[in-house]
This record gives sequence, structure tokens and C-alpha cells, in this order.
Amino acid sequence: MEHSCGLVTKNKEPVPLKSVEVDVHVQGHVATVTSTLLYVNGEERPLEAVFVFPLPGECAVCHLSAKIGDTEVVAKLQDKQRAREKYDDALSSGHQAFLLEESDQSPDVFQLNVGSLPPGESAAITLVYISELDMQADNALRFCLPAVLNPRYTPQDMDRSQMATVTSVPAGTVPYTLALSANLSSPQPISKVESNCDLEPLAYLNPDKTQATVSLSPGHLFDRDVELLLYYDDAHKPTAIVEAGLDTAEPGSLMGDPVVMLSLYPEFPAAVTSSRNMSGEFIFVVDRSGSMDYKMHTGKDAKMRIASAKDTLLLLLKSLPMGCYFNIYGFGSRYEHFFPKSVEYNQKTMDDALEKVKGIRADMGGTEILQPLKHIYSQPCIPSHPRQLFIFTDGEVGNTKEVLDLVKKNGHSHRCFSFGIGQGASTALITGLAKEASGHAQFLTGTDRMQPKSSEHSEGSVTIQYNMKEDLIEEQLNFCLKPTQDTGVTLHRLGARALIRSLEMEERAAGPEAKALREKLLQLSLQSGVSCTHTAFIAIHKGSGQTVQGPLLHRTVPTPG
Repeated sequence: MEHSCGLVTKNKEPVPLKSVEVDVHVQGHVATVTSTLLYVNGEERPLEAVFVFPLPGECAVCHLSAKIGDTEVVAKLQDKQRAREKYDDALSSGHQAFLLEESDQSPDVFQLNVGSLPPGESAAITLVYISELDMQADNALRFCLPAVLNPRYTPQDMDRSQMATVTSVPAGTVPYTLALSANLSSPQPISKVESNCDLEPLAYLNPDKTQATVSLSPGHLFDRDVELLLYYDDAHKPTAIVEAGLDTAEPGSLMGDPVVMLSLYPEFPAAVTSSRNMSGEFIFVVDRSGSMDYKMHTGKDAKMRIASAKDTLLLLLKSLPMGCYFNIYGFGSRYEHFFPKSVEYNQKTMDDALEKVKGIRADMGGTEILQPLKHIYSQPCIPSHPRQLFIFTDGEVGNTKEVLDLVKKNGHSHRCFSFGIGQGASTALITGLAKEASGHAQFLTGTDRMQPKSSEHSEGSVTIQYNMKEDLIEEQLNFCLKPTQDTGVTLHRLGARALIRSLEMEERAAGPEAKALREKLLQLSLQSGVSCTHTAFIAIHKGSGQTVQGPLLHRTVPTPG
């Protein structure tokens, strides 16, 4: 099959997006990401470019601006419906307009409309988001710049007209370039940075190695998710960052009061973990939809997604304690389970399960994850054996919010650990599953890292206590209440994003109170400057005001697929 080369799509249409430049600023466990997308209209008529692309599911999108020549216009965050109307009105009046909105179905999918770009003109679009970095099994902090947006499977009972249209091209033929640089700052020394992409050498900026820079090697082709793994010394040492509130915000409000971000990642003593009672019910849920028969990534010797899921499943199966209970589910358009109900883990049942795992194939159609979860939740739990779910999926579902609502509803009795398989796995689904059920998310992208596993001088303190069976473990962290670094309102916006997500879940489950919750969401989104499902960023550049004759050329910007 012959693929088109250059700045054209597979339909031989020109692609107005020419390059993406990304600047990442990491402070401890938080990343502020500034992406600049350069659009150029090389055609003879004005055009509208539409780009549907992925972002981390829990990120806080807080800025959009456009620079046309020497003129810069900064977008305003508004009610989504009003923003859409203003965008259409601007195009009808002959002005340029830029609209950024979150998908109604999944918070890790965004759509950027660049409207009425005149022939020969360019526009540099800048968007900014803030994201918390997840700790991985090997104590690495993971930053991911998603490139791959897999088409999301739409359940049969869901309205397909509501789904964002994803345009993709084969990896290796993406018609725009990527340049990425990262500035790293940490309370502890930075020991190393690893990546699935080629990097320039890590450069330290101070003798104690708490500040450093790193960048992608020149000529990087934006054909895969870019993953940076940051390793800090003393990764388990608690840290605190204090951030002052906005002087212009109302006192007593989220944005007006100071906030503190605590990073607590305790290391359990070996004496405690080794004495744990060997109990529990472990249910493994494996995605066997057709998309699991794709490769993990576009590199050489890439495994198939289903093979990677099976390898990890086998590792976990062999690590279960004797005397626990377990079962394995496979799902696609339907679902099935190895045993009618969970069985006791012994040599025989383990051997039976290992043999069955070898026969698992990606042969079950679509990605209907909701039904197997409902079945699992309907089964009575085994006394004295806490139930834990381990979900393996490439995350290509359209009903993400409905799935997360169900997981949250059952989170008090079912802890959930999620594994995102391959590039393009929905971060909203994978991280959401773990977050709503007090578990942990792990992304398997091809690199095998799975291992057995205030006054000026006022001080604040926080104490964390937790029990491991009969042992009480305690850690205390003291910190200065005066802000020690300029973080702007980064932490406030992360807090606002978490509260927005919580309110969105409440709204979906609400009856008559839904309208009041929507107003509360709108108010919080507009006050914090963080987008939500009901708001969008809109920027208008008033040009000649001459109405465009005839329809605009419509160009979709592809993502690697």
C-alpha cells in the first residue's frame, strides 16, 4: 500500500499544521506544558482547519492564544455554547477565530478549530496545560506527551453523532514535526531521565543537580507518544510546595486562599509487607477487542498489544499468594470468564489458568467494558478476602465517563489497578479507573519496566498514618508556610481541575439538582481559568471584515494511528 508523503493527507489534501513546539517545565511532581502549533495556509482560498488530538486525562487546560503576524489575541474562557456561536458569527463576518473545546465524552480528547485563515497567512496557536506526574512501579515520575489518538469504540447503545471524528494516518507519515525541550526542577537531585525517544544528553544547571534541562534529538518525527521517565534521589521522601492565592480573587475562595501540595509516596518496610496475611480476591479483566491485535508502537520489534497484556498477566498470576481467590475475564463485544466464580489459588488452579491464558486472542470484536464490570460488581464478595480488579486495555472506548461513574460507585468495595496497553491508550480511562477506586495506573508502551513490585517564619506540618495489619506506620513532614518558589497559580488550577472532575461526576448522577451543579461548574471553571465539559476557549482576530465568498476549505489535521 502506497502512503502519501509531505504535507498532505491520505486523500491528497494539504495539511495546514506544519510544526509543533513543546516546552515542558517540571517542578517536583507537576508539569506545565506550553505547546505552540504553527499553521500555514498554502492554498488559494481561506480555510478552516480542524484538529482532534489527545491530552492527558487529568490535565488542567488554562490558556489559548493565537499570534497572527505581530498581533497576538488571547482567548477567553466562556460557556461552550456561547463560544461556538461567537466562533460561527466571527467566520460569517469575515474575521479569524480560534476555538478550543474538550470532548463531551472523554476529558482526554480536545478539538481545536482554526477558522478563516487567509491564503498565504500563518498563525501560531499556543495552548497551556498543567498536569500532575504519576509515580511508576520503578519509582520513576512519568511525563507523557500523547501523539497517538486511537479511534474510540462506540457502544451500540450510544449516539455516534456525539463522538469527535478522529482523522489518522499511518505512523511514519505524520506531516508535521515536533521539537520538545524540558526544564526540570526538583527538591531532590535528579539522577537520570529516560525516554522511548532519542534524547540529547541531560544537562545539569547547578552543582547539587536539582535543576536540569533535556530535549528531544533534532529531527524527531511525531509518530508516537513521547514518554519521559524522571528519576529523583530519595523518591520516597515527602515534599511540600506552598502557593499564595490571587490578590484579585475573593478571600475564602479556592483561587483566593493559599494552597499547599504534598507529595507523599511511602515506602512500606519489608518487615511489614512480608508479614501480610495471604488473602484477597484478585480479578483480572483483559481487553480482547480487535484493536488489541495492533502493535504496541511503531518501532522495530514491537510486540502486539494482546501479547504484552498476556505477559504482564502471567507475571501477576505467578506472583499471587497461595490461599487467595482469583478469576480471569476476557471482554470485547461480549465477555467470558475462566471460572463460574472465583476459585482458590493453588497449584492446580494456577496451572489451569496459565494454560488458558496462552490461548487468549484479540478475537472478541468491540470494546464493551461496561457489561463485564457490571457483572463483577453484582457478584458477592468473599468474606475476609478484599476484592481487587486488574484491568488491561488499550482504552479505546467512547463511554469513558459512564464507565468511571460505575467504578466510582463501587470503589468502596472494589479496588482497581489499571494497565494502559500500547500507544494512544486513553489516559482519562486508565488513570480514572485507578483514581476512582483507590488503585494505581500503569502504562505499558513497549519499554518493559514491570517489576515484582502565613507569617514569614511560620511552619506547617502534616502527619500521615496508615496501618499494615497490626503495625502502625507514621511519617511527618514539616515545611515553611511562606511560598518558596514562583509557581503562579499552577497548584490552584490543579486543585480546581480535581474539583471540576468531581462535580462533573455528581452532575451526571444528579436528577433535579443537575442544573445547579452545572452553574457551579461554570462558575468554578470561569473563576479558575480551567476548562470543563461546559466551557471552551474562544479567540477572535478582527481582520478586513470582508465576508468570505463561498464555503471555507475544510482541512482536518491527522494524528498518528
